Amino acid sequence: MAKTEITKDILIETLVEEYPFSVRFLMEKGIRCIMCGEPIWGTLEEACIEKRFSEEKIEAILAEMKSLAEKGDNPGQLDTKVDVKKMD
Repeated sequence: MAKTEITKDILIETLVEEYPFSVRFLMEKGIRCIMCGEPIWGTLEEACIEKRFSEEKIEAILAEMKSLAEKGDNPGQLDTKVDVKKMD
């Protein structure tokens, strides 16, 4: 089954489910996409806007995420899971 394309309109729930690396990636950008073990609701763009990211920063995040998704065979970075029990 093909994965959903990473766009500004991708739902956070879909992003987390299909691209597990996105949890850590977005946390490093200041976007929490998991609360109480469940994905937050809304789109990637909405989460970025909530953090007051510029359109340019949103586009840069999208480009970086797409690049990482293409490198899905890199177990060192993409397979790393986040322990949500340790999240503040």
